[in-house]
Amino acid sequence: MADHDVKELTTDDAPIKAPGLEGVIALESALSDIDGQNGQLIYRGYDINDLAEGACFEEVVYLLANGKLPTQSELDGLRQELRSERALPAPVLDFLRNVPDDAHPMAVLQTAVSALGQYDDEANLMAEAANRRKAVRILSQIPTLIASFDRLRKGLDPVSPLDHGSMAHNFLYMLNGEEPGEAAEHTFDVCLVLHADHGLNASTFTSRVIGSTMSDMYSAIPGAIGALKGPLHGGANREVMRMLMDIDEKGADPAEYVRERLEAGERVMGFGHRVYKTMDPRAAILRDMVKELSEEEGDMKWYRYSMEIMETVKEDKGLPPNVDFFSASTYYQLGIDPDLFTPIFALSRTAGWTSHLLEQWEDNRLIRPRAQYVGERDKTFVPVEER
Repeated sequence: MADHDVKELTTDDAPIKAPGLEGVIALESALSDIDGQNGQLIYRGYDINDLAEGACFEEVVYLLANGKLPTQSELDGLRQELRSERALPAPVLDFLRNVPDDAHPMAVLQTAVSALGQYDDEANLMAEAANRRKAVRILSQIPTLIASFDRLRKGLDPVSPLDHGSMAHNFLYMLNGEEPGEAAEHTFDVCLVLHADHGLNASTFTSRVIGSTMSDMYSAIPGAIGALKGPLHGGANREVMRMLMDIDEKGADPAEYVRERLEAGERVMGFGHRVYKTMDPRAAILRDMVKELSEEEGDMKWYRYSMEIMETVKEDKGLPPNVDFFSASTYYQLGIDPDLFTPIFALSRTAGWTSHLLEQWEDNRLIRPRAQYVGERDKTFVPVEER
């Protein structure tokens, strides 16, 4: 059965059961599609390889939200909107100042995005124009949240956002306190493009379930962040980098290290995918980027470790890498701490989440699947004094 084939749920007394909802078509969407058999990902009809090569992240944001690539004037207008909303409300910045230094970055991000809604006069307005403005605000402020949190926990002052430059440029500037070079900005921009949307994944489905109740964006996006936090979804790239660093610290042979984990029944993160049956096309793009970054730095170890692990897992388990595997070393070589990998994933995916919410609300229907009851029946109630 192809990924795009529809599996209908029956409405009689014998519905189809699909653990994890695997293969079930829950709704229709025009945002993105995955051809798992052929390893293809498209956004609004455009192949991800073409977008990664030719489009900037802001163009992809516009594409997902509007169904078409922007003209130059439309792109300039969106860029100006995004730049104008980068600053955080002072109370939210105060919240970041007071979280524990060892707080989980995704938990902080989830709480902070929810808090943003308390300072948005349009938070509870559900008109399309208001929701589009909120989508811009949330997407603009998440980079500032992440960068400010990271600097504060390191004892550094937050860096105010720029009023110019791309989202990739501004984030790296706020994170590191200096403007990035063109190569770093381009690499990070491509990473944002690759993570912007990916069908009805767990976090996107979560956002649409929340949205289908007619709750607001400041409820739906934190819900999606919570789903992305899990190691089986967005948290996998952090685990990949931990593995690579462990190999490096121990001076271990990557192939032997991975085989030992596989033989012990441990999961090697960054491999396999619920939908892709071949190599994730985003992984292929990032693999080439890791190689280029490694060559520029004159240190090929992360690329070499990754390739040896990839070949070993392919040989022993027949599993191809997914986007998490190569995004880990890409981010690390950009100077980003591993525990920020998943928040950055959220930064990019917010473009998809907000666009899915806009799509959901075009013709909303409450998402309310059924569960197959497997418990006992016909039990006799006994009063408490007789139990």
